[in-house]
Amino acid sequence: MSTHIERTISITGLGYVGLPVAVAFSKIKPVIGFDIDKERINELISGIDKTGEVSNSDLNSSNIKFTSDEKELSKANFHIITVPTPVDDENKPDLRCLLLASKIIGKILKKGDIVVYESTVYPGATEDECAAVLINESGLQCGEDFFLGYSPERINPGDKNHTFEKVSKVVSAQDDTTLKIIADIYSLVLGNGVYKAPSIKVAEAAKIIENTQRDLNIALVNELAILFDKMGIDTHEVLQAASTKWNFLQFVPGLVGGHCIGVDPYYLTYKSALLGYSPQVILAGRNINNSVGKYIANRVIAELIKTNNNLNNIIITVLGITFKENVSDIRNTGVMGIMEELNHHNINTQIHDPCANSLDVENEYQLVLTEHGSLKKSDAVILAVPHNDFIKQGWNLIHNLLNDNTGIVYDVKGVLDRNKKPEKINLLRL
Repeated sequence: MSTHIERTISITGLGYVGLPVAVAFSKIKPVIGFDIDKERINELISGIDKTGEVSNSDLNSSNIKFTSDEKELSKANFHIITVPTPVDDENKPDLRCLLLASKIIGKILKKGDIVVYESTVYPGATEDECAAVLINESGLQCGEDFFLGYSPERINPGDKNHTFEKVSKVVSAQDDTTLKIIADIYSLVLGNGVYKAPSIKVAEAAKIIENTQRDLNIALVNELAILFDKMGIDTHEVLQAASTKWNFLQFVPGLVGGHCIGVDPYYLTYKSALLGYSPQVILAGRNINNSVGKYIANRVIAELIKTNNNLNNIIITVLGITFKENVSDIRNTGVMGIMEELNHHNINTQIHDPCANSLDVENEYQLVLTEHGSLKKSDAVILAVPHNDFIKQGWNLIHNLLNDNTGIVYDVKGVLDRNKKPEKINLLRL
């Protein structure tokens, strides 16, 4: 195999993960950026990234050939695949995008090419599922004619401190020679270097447990928050007191969503079930986190019933629909748990989110966003996603949204200052 100096890089999948990777590599050599979404390609060619992960200036100065023409990929010999790997309606791995990307790369694969996957999968998927497609499409032998690698993505949407170029990255390959090439290439753009995993399966498993661990820790504090709420104890005050111990882990309750934490554990439990083992703790954590939105909605409804017997006359304002603060990403957002329960009770709602794309929200969830100036006075406000815009306005924003400046406010992440709460407002939080 040729050295990394002679390698031409292609990136397949130009979303939240792929575009930052492509831009980083384009600083050292030309990159071929491929996506099947022609609208996305046209957007990037015009110098705009609607995800907000890459600045317009960085995008415009990048050395990337943006294309939706599969033939352009044949000019590369180091292919990085960064496509989504969600779950389906039954929470089973949905590998359709990954296998389609493998099929596209397989068609143009040449002897000596390296294919590196960054998409999250269960252990064994790269060498079993993906390799089989590459072999079938190319007619080449894996490990002899072309070579596999895996380097799990570590993109955190909206996080400008832990960007692609600033983090340490796990790399792996099916043999030592390929591993060295992959490590050398990634090291060219990673300031904190790489960690060479002993196998592809180890790297795949490492990615999954990173997010499964977070999911379980958040599930614990979410369950504690529900318990303390029933006891009349403020969870955040409990956590603040407990955090004075040197080894107490800093996790706070909240909604869990997005393309990682709310998804990755299911890849692990799916593989586990195939092997005949039914995981207990992992699924329990998932069930708790999936129920938080419903709990919040019912908590607000219960308080409203105390003062208003006719729920048909009330309006609830929900602030935020994205899966986390200060991003436009709405994938697998935990706010939908709140919305589904409110809709189940036929409650009038209005949603406002300055970060989300209204067309994306309507297409994905059949919900209509309301501009700030068009929001009606409401009986309750749920601050679901604490975007900076909301925090900056603080109680003034909330106060002005309520009927007669009174009502119920549910502060999901506890960002509002309790000491400054207007007197007539009933404040709830996890």
